[in-house]
Amino acid sequence: MTETFEIVNEQGEFLGYATRRECHGNPSLIHQTVHVLVFDKNSNLWMQKRSPEKDIQPGKWDTSVGGHMAVGETPVESALREMKEEIGLDLNTDELKFCYTYLMRNEIESELVRTYYCVIDNNVKINFNREEITEGMFWDRRDIESALGRNIFTPNFEEEWMRFKQTKILF
Repeated sequence: MTETFEIVNEQGEFLGYATRRECHGNPSLIHQTVHVLVFDKNSNLWMQKRSPEKDIQPGKWDTSVGGHMAVGETPVESALREMKEEIGLDLNTDELKFCYTYLMRNEIESELVRTYYCVIDNNVKINFNREEITEGMFWDRRDIESALGRNIFTPNFEEEWMRFKQTKILF
């Protein structure tokens, strides 16, 4: 089955539709994604190691949850769906906090990213999708900082982390 995305402008206004393949080969087609940063009560960030089968950034550590918005889905609906599909967390809308929106461009694609975060109890079990994720663990903020720029993380995550730090969100 061919996956279809909504194409938008930089403000998120709907322009049309394109296939996943078209979007991942044409940076002029902006499609929508969501990211969720999942922290524990100690401010450690749960990160996923991408499967070596992924078409973009295989085998690198990445944002807790990230995915494309389905046609007709709101960003919050997408974030909640992706959390359940990727890491088995079934949260309520009020447990998800909006951070920011930004445009991520590279030579392969352009995404309008909406980022959220949540804080979960330290005893919550994360059951990640083993087809998409090979490993997952909580990272201390200091360990993230020391690994930046060393080809451990996806470039998208490194950009995401810099943006998140600028929010000065503390818990």
